[in-house]
Amino acid sequence: MAWDFETDPDFQEKLDWMDGFVRDEVEPLDRLKLHPADVKNPLYNRLVRPLQAQVKAKGLWACHLGPELGGQGYGQVKLGLMNEILGRSHFASSVFGCQAPDTGNAEIIAHYGTQAQKDRYLRPLLDNEIVSAFSMSEPTGGSDPLTFTTRAEPDGEGGWILNGEKWFSTNAKWSEFLIVMAVTDPDAAPYQRMSMLLVPTNTPGVEIVRNVGVGYAGEGSEGYMRYTDVRLPGEALLGERGGAFVISQTRLGGGRIHHAMRTVGQARKALDLMCQRAVSRQTRDGPLASKQAVQMQIADSWIELEQFRLLVLHTAWKIDKYKDYRKVRKDIAAVKVAMPRVYNAIATRALHIHGALGVSNEMPFVGQVIGSLVMGIADGPTEVHQVTLARQLLKRIQPSNELFPSYSIPQQREDALEKYAEILAEVQETEAA
Repeated sequence: MAWDFETDPDFQEKLDWMDGFVRDEVEPLDRLKLHPADVKNPLYNRLVRPLQAQVKAKGLWACHLGPELGGQGYGQVKLGLMNEILGRSHFASSVFGCQAPDTGNAEIIAHYGTQAQKDRYLRPLLDNEIVSAFSMSEPTGGSDPLTFTTRAEPDGEGGWILNGEKWFSTNAKWSEFLIVMAVTDPDAAPYQRMSMLLVPTNTPGVEIVRNVGVGYAGEGSEGYMRYTDVRLPGEALLGERGGAFVISQTRLGGGRIHHAMRTVGQARKALDLMCQRAVSRQTRDGPLASKQAVQMQIADSWIELEQFRLLVLHTAWKIDKYKDYRKVRKDIAAVKVAMPRVYNAIATRALHIHGALGVSNEMPFVGQVIGSLVMGIADGPTEVHQVTLARQLLKRIQPSNELFPSYSIPQQREDALEKYAEILAEVQETEAA
């Protein structure tokens, strides 16, 4: 019977090195006015490239990729444990070569791209020489593909003409190219109407209407895109025509687990700061830590975090075991539902315990609370995943046409009397004698 909660010593050594490296070398980058996607910035080259070299020397670069692409081909459990550490820092994923959305984009180009597409886009993307954007959601339809209106129509010469608008195309302003999900076959079956297209960002007709920030930040990095008569060659098609939905699901499955473990890292950071504040902040009759209300908040936070972490790692283990995302669809949905709730609860408590300082821009908690709300929207809203989970659970249950449920106590008693009738009769006869 295999049932183990331990990490093998060799990999634990790598995690320990990562923990110290992220704390001492990477987290300080978060305090500079530099964005992880601004890879052409001279400051990025001076500060980040040497750290990436150290990661590569340790064999920890782009570990989600197979050896043929320069990675280690780690399974989801190992990647989950790594992302728990990387989640503490905004820069860590870039330093370790596993930053979103580039990881997902590289994955689908590796799976579905032609050799020409791989030569042009994949290698520089894997080497972090360029960044990319995933242009899927729309202003009116959100992330529901069945409502998308952006169209790519054949131009009669083997190419495409792209028109439409996209919303929240992350890192578009720094991107070398975008992967755009567009309707190419409006009369086909619902999930076969759309295709993926590789679109260089400098193509005429590609416009960033504005860069949207999350929360009250200034100009952000979420591109509001407009595509106006964008002419693309036939080889811009990524994968099969009409295959966008399948491609997008391939991209999102593992990414949700990585998001979740990075969220564990952020939530643990909030919990650690909450505990530090509780033992340090003095009131008139002792530290905050002596207050039962504070103790209960800390206890609840730890319990929720550990439960969530085990759910995520168990789901990662199932992905590694089955090698089939369809078999763990309900588990991934459950992770996605729990993620924003746990993160929000812990970040909100940490904010509250820090008082006025907690709501200020001198603490990370407001950003974490907003980040938790983003987690309830990104990659599909929480409600969609609740429905998915419920349907997956309910479809295994057979309906009953009985007047009273078979699990009612009177019915179970009747069944038990029938099951043990012979023994009961023998006992009664013995007692009577």
